[in-house]
Amino acid sequence: MTERRPVRRGRRSGPGAALRVALLAAGTALLAAATPAPGGAHAAELRIGVLQRADDERLEPKRLEQAYPGHPGGPLLQSVEVAVKERSFELEAAKLQVKLELREVRDAADAKAQLQQLEKAGVAAAVLDLPAAWIAAAGPAVRLPLLNAGEPDEAPRLQACLPNLFHTLPGHRMRADAVAQTLVARKWSRVLLLHGPTPADAARLALAQAALKRYALQTVAVKPFKLSGDPRERDLGNPLLLTGASVGDYDVVWVVDSDGEFARKLPYATARPRPVVGDAGLVAEAWAPRFERYGAPQLSRRFQRAAQRPMTAYDWAGYLAAKAVLQAALEQPARPDAAAIDKALRAEGFTLDGFKGVRLSFRPWDRQLRQPLLMTDGLGVISTAPVDGMMHPKNALDTLGTDAAEPGCKARP
Repeated sequence: MTERRPVRRGRRSGPGAALRVALLAAGTALLAAATPAPGGAHAAELRIGVLQRADDERLEPKRLEQAYPGHPGGPLLQSVEVAVKERSFELEAAKLQVKLELREVRDAADAKAQLQQLEKAGVAAAVLDLPAAWIAAAGPAVRLPLLNAGEPDEAPRLQACLPNLFHTLPGHRMRADAVAQTLVARKWSRVLLLHGPTPADAARLALAQAALKRYALQTVAVKPFKLSGDPRERDLGNPLLLTGASVGDYDVVWVVDSDGEFARKLPYATARPRPVVGDAGLVAEAWAPRFERYGAPQLSRRFQRAAQRPMTAYDWAGYLAAKAVLQAALEQPARPDAAAIDKALRAEGFTLDGFKGVRLSFRPWDRQLRQPLLMTDGLGVISTAPVDGMMHPKNALDTLGTDAAEPGCKARP
């Protein structure tokens, strides 16, 4: 029987051992020089401002529990953080550090002051979830790129028309056009319009009526609704009375309800067995957490793990806004300042992957992000818009929202 002796693995002495030690030390030094340290002196810094509303009534717990279609589900910062985390490998390879500067804003004056402070501090871009009036007051005070991820009102896209303001959240007109195109595709041509009592409802009602006219759909009747505790006004909130025989026959009910409380109870409560669209039933959204194509499920799951809630259209818009800034910065990582990011965002060839099957780009006239919209009932995605067969001289995505030839914002190229 052959005896097996233990092999000694201690360090050997002699010239060969010394050479190996020297080579190992040299290789370690080269590897350290080639690997960017997170806090290394050679790393450039990209500072991104995140401005969201303080004491946001849209995010009150009781309201979030209702999960109204088309409403935010949580703070903007969560989606921005997901976008930064996803690009961490590329950022590390480019020796680019990202620092997020969160600001809770209380009014228009505060928004202006916070943006000015961020610009002086060297922030290269800011992602916004602010009301239209605050954006209009604060935006002209700075030159850094601003990305609107939380305001669907048309005013920042038309009246404000700031050259440094980009929009990743679709505007109300884009959503109205998507609904109207869907009605055309399904041959639901006779439309009953129900609308709420607020100024926001009035503005969105005008957009819905314009979309119906644009696509040659018939408005059977326009009826106001009102939720009230006054017994004398109870009939104004009764779906059976609002959709009854007095309005004639119709193929579909389009409800405009910025608050959401009336709309959520309307499907299956109409006097006639008809579908509901607009702010309940079938809704046009930038994102739906159960979209099952183009890598969308993976994005939704990543956000769900990070935020512990489903990804909404507002979250997708915040994610795309941060992704746009990061992609622009990575084009020139050594000096990612505001001027470089602005130039990249407005470049003709700048496109983004939004997990919707097509490359997305900012329109040169109003800086709105071109994008398909998802028609969802809250359980799944039924269809997308623009609908198949929708024609446009250049880009079918421009059939959603204000086109280049229409009056409106004409931002500088």
